[in-house]
Amino acid sequence: MVAGIDSSTQSTKVVVCDAATGAVQRTGSAPHPTGTEIDPQHWWHALQSAIQAAGGIGDVAAISVGAQQHGMVCLDDSGRAVRDALLWNDTRSADAADQLVAELGGASAWAQRVGVVPVASFTAAKLRWLADHESRNADATAAVCLPHDWLTWRLSGSQDIADLRTDRSDASGTGYFSAATGSYEYDLLEWALRGRRPVVPAVLGPRDGAGTTPDGAVLGPGAGDNAAAALGLSATVGDCVVSLGTSGVVSAVGTTPAHDGEGIVAGFADATGRHLPLVCTLNGAPVLAAVARMLDVDFDEFDRLALSAPAGADGLVLIPYFDGERSPNLPDAAGALHGVTTRNLSPANIARAAVEGLLGSMAYCMQKIAGQGIPTERIILIGGGARSQAVRQIAPAVFGTTVDVPETGEYVALGAARQAAWVLSGREEQPKWDSGSTWTYRADPTPGVLDRYMHLQELTVR
Repeated sequence: MVAGIDSSTQSTKVVVCDAATGAVQRTGSAPHPTGTEIDPQHWWHALQSAIQAAGGIGDVAAISVGAQQHGMVCLDDSGRAVRDALLWNDTRSADAADQLVAELGGASAWAQRVGVVPVASFTAAKLRWLADHESRNADATAAVCLPHDWLTWRLSGSQDIADLRTDRSDASGTGYFSAATGSYEYDLLEWALRGRRPVVPAVLGPRDGAGTTPDGAVLGPGAGDNAAAALGLSATVGDCVVSLGTSGVVSAVGTTPAHDGEGIVAGFADATGRHLPLVCTLNGAPVLAAVARMLDVDFDEFDRLALSAPAGADGLVLIPYFDGERSPNLPDAAGALHGVTTRNLSPANIARAAVEGLLGSMAYCMQKIAGQGIPTERIILIGGGARSQAVRQIAPAVFGTTVDVPETGEYVALGAARQAAWVLSGREEQPKWDSGSTWTYRADPTPGVLDRYMHLQELTVR
């Protein structure tokens, strides 16, 4: 048996799987407190509760952790947290990110050095904020790590910060590790902390062990949540994963590192030794929920309305920047409904425009990744928004190709479990697990719909 852990922003989930087949044997979960900063001990307590809910892990031979990316966990010499961890969605470091970008000479310089351009989410920006606003805590920081690094370390039972371990996928979201070279850029770490140089976790290969638990279970290197999900989906080179959750995330497995001077495509690594260029938007499935609420319909009726309208919604185009936008970087933008006439303003057309607008935003992200030389041969659609029949049936029309929708699953935890099985096997190749049922959706392409969206989106950017 192997166990995979998903420590997300909202909760901890544990899945226990058969190491040979990937068949899920049992699961458990526990919530996290709300907020954008949190005592890491809450993650540990949630993990213990989730393990108990899953029936324990006494029979588990290997464990691996997937977790939310980018956070800042600062530890002192004895391994105690210096302050509450700042999560990826804590934006107090936005000005610090802008400072770092300017100081190195602009976005292109960062993209060339480490494949990413600092934004408030990234650890480097949070460290700069710490140095400038909490200098005493910055002085006390002997080690800095990420949520999955800290949980793996706690599972090992060690109290020595020298035993911290991470992997390429999570390290590539810090702002001071290059996925292209596979090494830390220590000068950028020191720059972020204004001359301080704390310990950072050793970076392991995708099937390297990170030690053992006190009970003897092997620990995998772990992964960032998006990389773990790709592993759980058995995504391979040429696969593009479109996730419609609270945000929209588009990532693609490739062999070429990304260096996007615009800062839209993040040059992350995946959990297999390859690369996982990724684009994240602020607006995902909640766009559909907001429009359904405005129309005063449930999701089934929303789907029926959207599918009853013609492609292109009789000229209505929705730009879904309801909460500002990150890709493109328009934090103060608002959503817009274009092309309204007395003839086309109907509930069905509005519902259709919402679906096409959200998918158009994802297509924009896909084009940015393609611009980095990463080919897409298959699209995998996941997340809460993928449960919508309207999204499933309209997506291949907007994207212009078939779309695969796998059955709903805890893909981050499953990816972590698959990594644990890989480390346990000692083999070079990944374990071949049954990935479950997949539904393939096809539709006649509607390039005009995407062309109109891109034209109006470009006007918004300007």
